[in-house]
Amino acid sequence: MEKRKILVVDDEARMRKLIKDFLEKSGYAVLEAGDGAAALDLFFEQQDIALLVLDVMMPKMDGYQVCREIRQYSKVPIIMLTAKSEERDELQGFELGIDEYMTKPFSPKLLVARIEAILRRTFGETVSEEVLEAGGIVINKTAHSVTIDGTDVELSFKEFELLSFFMENQGVALSREKILNSVWNYDYFGDARTIDTHVKKLRSKMGAKGDLIKTVWGMGYKFEA
Repeated sequence: MEKRKILVVDDEARMRKLIKDFLEKSGYAVLEAGDGAAALDLFFEQQDIALLVLDVMMPKMDGYQVCREIRQYSKVPIIMLTAKSEERDELQGFELGIDEYMTKPFSPKLLVARIEAILRRTFGETVSEEVLEAGGIVINKTAHSVTIDGTDVELSFKEFELLSFFMENQGVALSREKILNSVWNYDYFGDARTIDTHVKKLRSKMGAKGDLIKTVWGMGYKFEA
């Protein structure tokens, strides 16, 4: 099956690379443009782009102008990226026909999840559920849900990612740096001890099952069911 093409438009090369890396890992073909004018040229040249990730503030032509031009010819899904979070800015985007709004800084993993959800709606695709089970804990990665002994547990996005990573690596001693690189990726620049804070909160929400996350002294953690 041919890979779906995503056009990433942002004047920051680092931001484009960040998004591109995550999308390519998820099986998409990625095209890049550094300004609005180049984005329009690419869009009309390719004609088979499945979705646009579009920054608002760019030279030559901003994201709103790009969206306005594209909407005259196409209903292709558009996710708008912005440093602004004011309601009027979001309303302007929705009035122009964008599908999603994401405010920087954002989680690249969450961006990919939203892209996949939009494409499933757009193309009517179905996906098989991805489920992890161990020690009475059931994670449905597709539905983004967690149950422990049959009871629903509410986890934050990062807590969900952290528990999933632990369960995918049962019995493996994981260093804080390994966890940080695998769960946070490019999202976080700082002390790896942030892991300790998240593990503490996760254990608390897991109740007695929190004991399945073992501390490996001087290194990190290990999940054993």
